[in-house]
Amino acid sequence: MEKSRLCFITGGVRSGKSRFAEKKAIEYAIQLSGNLHYLACGRVSDAEMEERIRRHQRDRKSSPIAWRTWEYSTNITRIGADLNQDSIILLDCLTTLLDNELFSPNIPLDKEFLHSVFTKIISGINEIRKQASCLIIVSNEVVQEPIFQNEFLHIYGKILGLLHQAVVEQADEAYLVESGIPLLMKGCMQE
Repeated sequence: MEKSRLCFITGGVRSGKSRFAEKKAIEYAIQLSGNLHYLACGRVSDAEMEERIRRHQRDRKSSPIAWRTWEYSTNITRIGADLNQDSIILLDCLTTLLDNELFSPNIPLDKEFLHSVFTKIISGINEIRKQASCLIIVSNEVVQEPIFQNEFLHIYGKILGLLHQAVVEQADEAYLVESGIPLLMKGCMQE
């Protein structure tokens, strides 16, 4: 079976990338007569994250097309049974998914484990793409920041950078959102 359309959207914290991704998903849903699915990878970890989750939920409730929300902080393939070729999926976000898969308690950060996390995430993305018409992936652009003084952050940044490269290589479109302005980095603008 052919893989679905893939759109990658990245940007800094509070850059407007999630808002842009939701807009793109609605455009695809209208264009493809599809239904919207929101694959939320975030977990409430503090008051700020709780407010961000609530804001995203409010944004989706005010959408002209209804969203079905799935909350999977790990093992994203669990969404698969509920998808079909009319499904447009917005995965928000790859950064949080990596956090959840990588930094679980009592897990050794050896090369084998790190490779298994990378493989698990890419395999999950590929499985979802086999079952849907479009997958939009949002991620944070954190690897441009000089955060690598800490070994864990260095490992995290390295894997995130590799994930970004692997996803963008497969992507039909890739955007960088800066100050609410999406910049097309790969693909062509659709009419």
